[in-house]
Parts: sequence; C-alpha cells; structure tokens
Amino acid sequence: MNKLELDELEFYHSIWFTVLVIILLGVFIFPNQEFESLDLKIIKENPIINNSTTNLICFFLIATIGVSHGSLDNHKGRKLLKFYSLENSIIFYLSYILIALFIIILWKVLPTTTLFIFLIIAAYHFGKEDSLEKVRKSNFKLLYYFSRGSIIIFAPLAFHTNETIEIFRMISSAAFIDNLFNLEKYYFFELMLGLTILSSYLISGKESPSFYFEVPSILAINYFFSPFFAFTIYFCFLHSVRHIISLSSELDKENIKKGLNMFLNKALPLSIITAIIFIIALYFLLDLNQLNEAIFKVIFIGLASLTFPHILLEYLLEKNEK
Repeated sequence: MNKLELDELEFYHSIWFTVLVIILLGVFIFPNQEFESLDLKIIKENPIINNSTTNLICFFLIATIGVSHGSLDNHKGRKLLKFYSLENSIIFYLSYILIALFIIILWKVLPTTTLFIFLIIAAYHFGKEDSLEKVRKSNFKLLYYFSRGSIIIFAPLAFHTNETIEIFRMISSAAFIDNLFNLEKYYFFELMLGLTILSSYLISGKESPSFYFEVPSILAINYFFSPFFAFTIYFCFLHSVRHIISLSSELDKENIKKGLNMFLNKALPLSIITAIIFIIALYFLLDLNQLNEAIFKVIFIGLASLTFPHILLEYLLEKNEK
C-alpha cells in the first residue's frame, strides 16, 4: 500500500467517524431536543449519556479499543534495541515500565505540573497521529500538530467548562483549577479553540479533505455530549482506529486486511494485560474514591503513564530510521 492509498483509506475513515457521530446524535440527542430551543441543560441531564454506568462503559472502551493502538510498542521496542546493538528485550520492558511508574509517582507528587505537561504532550500526540501522510510533510507540521491536537483539549473546556474543570479537579490540585476558573471570565477557552481551528485550517486544512469531516465531528460530540463521553468517542474511534490503520499498513504494505489481522494477533496479548491492569487499578481506587472519580483517575493518569514512554519510543525510532 503506497502513501496515496493510505491517505485515501484514512480519508474514508474520517467519513466513517462522521457517520458514527451523526448516528450518536440521532439516537441520543435529537429525539430529545427541540431545534428551536437548544438547551444544553437537557443534554447534561440526559440519563443515557451522563451517568456512572455510561462512564463505566467508556472506561472499558478506552481500556480495550483505546489503548490497543499502543500494543505494538513491545515489537517496536525490539526494533529499537537493534539500533543500539542490544538483544535482551528485558531492557526495553524494564525501561518502559519504569518510565510509566515514574509518571504515576510524579503525578502523585506534582499533579499540577504533570497534568499541564501531559496536556501539552497529548495535544502534540493527537495532532501528529490524526494527521494524514501528506500533512506530515508540511513545513509547519509541528505547529499543525499542536494546533490540531489542541482542539481536543480546548473543545470540552469551551463547551462544558465546569464539567471539564471538575474532572481536572479530581485528578489534579485545587490551585491549578482555581486558575482555570479565572480564565473562563475572559472567554479564554473559546478564544483558544477558535485560534487552534483557524491555524489548523490555514496550515493544512485546505489541502486535507478529512479536516472538513473530523473537526466538525469533534466539535459536535464535545458540544452535545459530556466531556468524558466525547473524549471516549474521539479517542477510541478516531485516534486509536487511525493509528491502527497506519500500523496495519506498515505490517503488510500490499494488503491492509492481512496487515489488520497481523496487528490483532500481535496486539492482543499486551492489550489484554493493559486492560487487566486498568481494571485492577479501578478496583483498588474504589475503596478511596467514588466510582466516577476512580474512573477518571485510572483513565487519565493511566493514559499519561503510557503516553510518555510511547511517544519517547516513537521519537527514538524516527530518529534512528532517518
């Protein structure tokens, strides 16, 4: 599969994601809404999309489908070891686990700083992995990555400020949250969301048809749904699936279906282990926290602990493959 075919497949994925968003809106939102008086209060009180049971379903989706796109890191790790003339895979596993544990400890000691750094890195990561192949060759690709990925960060803050900040309060410190509330007075989040969309469009949106499908869909789910539900839909069915498509094309450049089968076989063991760890962590946190708070802590702190070593691995591979 050449790069042009990969871009085409990823474009079709953008359309599929948009169709999924339309279906969700048609099932959960529009039947309960009067178009003449769109009231977000009704949306927030929707028992189907804003309760603990739904959050628990979102937890399992993220712990399985969501994190599965990083389940080939062990195979990438072996590839990286060869660049440094190392053969013992234990070196990679220990390094990966220690970095993940370090992030968890750092979050416990410096929650505000770690959360802030995580949001910046997550914005870059989302933008990079969601972009099409030709966009990755843009002269302003780094700015594009940050602006495109920052839409994921600022959209829930702009549309559901109080709910999003409350999630940050659960997983971080009160001082950081108080500062966010002060920013709300100046329409900071709305302004930043507008700037990130505009910069993304000016850099590569004109050349990327997927922009016209993905960005409106991301805005729609964040406007109509609760922040955690919206993040789950984006993370599992756009970000993760997009990365899986890319990985499958690398595994078999001639046949994407065979590549997908290879991915599933290779990713299954680590995906199951990761899901079990998330479930165990949730079980122990339930003794100290309410269900929703425990879910948010496991998901976001867990994702942070996996994102840092994952991005470092990707960076070292790209650096050595040049």
